[in-house]
Amino acid sequence: MPLVSAFPGKPAMGVRSRRLLFALECLLGTMAVLLTAALAHWSEWLLPVVLLLFLMIVIPTALLCGFWQAVIVSFSAVAVHCYFTAQRPGFVAIADPANSITLGVFVLTALVVSRLSATISGHARAAEAWGKQMQNLYELSHRTLMMNLHLEPGPQLAEFVHEIFGLEAVAVYDADLHEVYQAGNWELDARELAQTVYYFEKSDDDLVSGLGRRVLRLGSVPIGSVILKGETTPLTNDSIASLISISFDRYRAFVNESHTEAEHRTEQLRTAVLDSLAHAYKTPLTAIRAASTGLAEMSQLSQGQTELVGLIGEQAELLNELTNRLLTTARLDAQEITVHVHPVSVASLVDEVLDSLKDRLTNISLVVELSDRHMSLCCDRKLLIVLLTQYLDNACKYSNFGTRITLKVVMIKAEMIFSVQSFGPLIPLVDRERIFDRYYRSPDSANRASGTGIGLSVSKRIARVHGGHVWVTSDAQSGSTFFAAIPVTLQPKGSKNGFESPSLACR
Repeated sequence: MPLVSAFPGKPAMGVRSRRLLFALECLLGTMAVLLTAALAHWSEWLLPVVLLLFLMIVIPTALLCGFWQAVIVSFSAVAVHCYFTAQRPGFVAIADPANSITLGVFVLTALVVSRLSATISGHARAAEAWGKQMQNLYELSHRTLMMNLHLEPGPQLAEFVHEIFGLEAVAVYDADLHEVYQAGNWELDARELAQTVYYFEKSDDDLVSGLGRRVLRLGSVPIGSVILKGETTPLTNDSIASLISISFDRYRAFVNESHTEAEHRTEQLRTAVLDSLAHAYKTPLTAIRAASTGLAEMSQLSQGQTELVGLIGEQAELLNELTNRLLTTARLDAQEITVHVHPVSVASLVDEVLDSLKDRLTNISLVVELSDRHMSLCCDRKLLIVLLTQYLDNACKYSNFGTRITLKVVMIKAEMIFSVQSFGPLIPLVDRERIFDRYYRSPDSANRASGTGIGLSVSKRIARVHGGHVWVTSDAQSGSTFFAAIPVTLQPKGSKNGFESPSLACR
């Protein structure tokens, strides 16, 4: 290790300067040997330890300057020692084997000390570089935590990495947005490089070009890539890629949360509007129904007038049913509805539903299959009637003319499974979950019959407040079958579904 390396902060030296420094270090060491030898022979009492004094010069030379400088100083020390001992009468310095041993000890000591010094200095430099990398990684993690999540993360992350690590150039590819964000000076096509790394999932470090390529991943899923140009280590590149991936994940989670919150607020507003409209419709509907009933009881009406009054009454009943659905939906969404649970006979429940739909079922081929007419369950009778009525009403509206509708009830383990099967337009797989969402109607059947897209969403919520669930199957052989699974015993509040406890428990 040259002497200049002991003083960090000095600029790198050329070949000529290094040679001059080498000569100067050897000269200084030799002069120290000469001065020590002169002092020892002048004072004479230092002569017994003069070799130890020479060794104390060789060791610092090897430690601070290097091995070859220490070798030269060792040779000069032995030569000086031979010169002074030769002055003694009757002593032949050249033939003395102690000089060879002394030289060997000096050289070996110089070798060991210089190697130890180089090893320790290398470890110190590596530790200093690693500490600097850790400090930079900490700063990057701090910056990413304070990052503005309302803006796209790519440009911010590229600038952070470029500034903190002092790299020549940085490129970050966001596969979700199909954008490449750059910082620094790129001579190559950074966009093509970043996209190639992502599509071919190639992570490596090119020592020749100084490029570090990493694929950004969340788990095993690639979400982008980062290209780093400059002096970094593979471990640092891995850490930078991990921090960028985490930042992308935080940004997406924040965006999803913001969208969910906005949708929730919109849904709350929509529910409030529905509730207000439904209550506002109740008053005029009551008046229309009362007026149509009064007109129907008048005996002076002609046949045409009677038919018109009957039409008014029929449409008023439809409006009243729709209003009740809107109110039920709003209350279910707001969790303001109370589930009144009683032991209910399944057979009587089905009979009541069929009686309410007798006009709709006049020209319909309906088959009712009950695995046991003595089956019963704990439920809110009115809400279950609404659910089954909606299922049967949908089947009547969308089934093909002349086909059969099957209402089946079976008990499987602790659940009562209600199903309504009909043959009509098939429901695409992508729509089988969405048709239970409010206002959604499958495009394949939306023009077949009029509707609002509310009924099935009400059925879904009724099943959920009972601790159950709904689903649909649809294929060419079996038609479309809507299912509702209702637990035989209602789950209390605090269960995994989190529904309100019933006002009256089944005994």
